[in-house]
Amino acid sequence: MNSDSETLQKHLLSRLLTYPVGSREYKQVICKDTNGAENPLPATTEFTSGEQEGWKPHIYLLGEIPTVQERFQAVLKRRLKVEVEDHPPLFPWETQILDYPEYIGEPVTQLVPSWGWVAHQSKLNLPTLLPETIFRQLLDRCQALITSSLPLGAKLVQAVESFFPDESQVLNDLAGTIQLRANLRYGDTLNPMPNLDSDYSDLQPQQQMLVSLLAAQQVLESLTLPISITNPVLERQWLTSVGVLNLKVEYQSHGPVPKLVIRGDLPSKGVVKLQGNGSQAKAESSSPGCLSVELCCTQLNEAYTLMVDLKEIEQQPLLFVIIPTK
Repeated sequence: MNSDSETLQKHLLSRLLTYPVGSREYKQVICKDTNGAENPLPATTEFTSGEQEGWKPHIYLLGEIPTVQERFQAVLKRRLKVEVEDHPPLFPWETQILDYPEYIGEPVTQLVPSWGWVAHQSKLNLPTLLPETIFRQLLDRCQALITSSLPLGAKLVQAVESFFPDESQVLNDLAGTIQLRANLRYGDTLNPMPNLDSDYSDLQPQQQMLVSLLAAQQVLESLTLPISITNPVLERQWLTSVGVLNLKVEYQSHGPVPKLVIRGDLPSKGVVKLQGNGSQAKAESSSPGCLSVELCCTQLNEAYTLMVDLKEIEQQPLLFVIIPTK
């Protein structure tokens, strides 16, 4: 409704309220029907200008103010409804009428969980960390290669060659360099690895190859548990997303039958399974803590596999290889 209608309403009400009573004259008009009979309806007053002697104001006035207001408001509402239906109002950001859903549910954010075993990368001696997806694939390849009889250099190349297709010669050259460096140890400590300031994705291709090969070498070493008659005890740790996995491998050569004994301190409930020489042993826990398995070990230089499955890590188990030697 425009402002002219509102102004007209106010002006009309103002005139009704302020019109001087003394300047009005009322005459009684008797209404009759078409047959000449007197109209039984109440008398109606007729408004005329001027004054009349002995005039007394009628206590009931035609068109009382509340009735006018109610009528006027009803008209305004109808007009406003029609205008809104014909020209609906728009929000400031709208250029046309848009339909909005009555209910918008909260967005569901699907979180991709971190692969629990890759936390161990932070314990490796690398110039820079590999992206998680690459390290996960690398770890999968290394677990598939740990029981292979291939030389170390060939294992390293096969572990990373899918990341660098058509670069076999460069990978072989770098793998030879890494093997040479691995022999340059001072005592039991590997020479410190220089740090790179750049992220893996910002490195040159040959630098990425070198870092990937170094990671493969150290992962294979971490997954291999060498023991012997002269060094019968070995301890190994693997960092996971739920805590540290502690393993103690012992070759017990004393007694009627040599045994291979594995003690594991698990950060969560899980399963430990030892396989080899045609037999297996398995232990399971319903809470974090220690588990122990053992097998007869009458054959040296034969690979035994140790599988660790943590129930709070919803990925494939971690696989180690144990090779008892003299």
